[in-house]
Amino acid sequence: MTNTTLTTIKISQSVFKKGMVVLPLAEYRELQARAVPTYYLTGKKALALDRLVKEGLAEHRAGKTRQIKSLADLR
Repeated sequence: MTNTTLTTIKISQSVFKKGMVVLPLAEYRELQARAVPTYYLTGKKALALDRLVKEGLAEHRAGKTRQIKSLADLR
């Protein structure tokens, strides 16, 4: 005989009426990963982006960056 534990979950009717999917966590994470498109740059655009990231990381390490809460803080 298998030992099983049952768990009761309460779901509001408004949520349930809109539809619901129950998935194992591993499958959900796999779906999330596939939902985001992957872009690969080549040539000049790739080099320009690599250079921009390298400069940004160097500025961050040098303490030239600051933390903001919104884009309005940039003014």
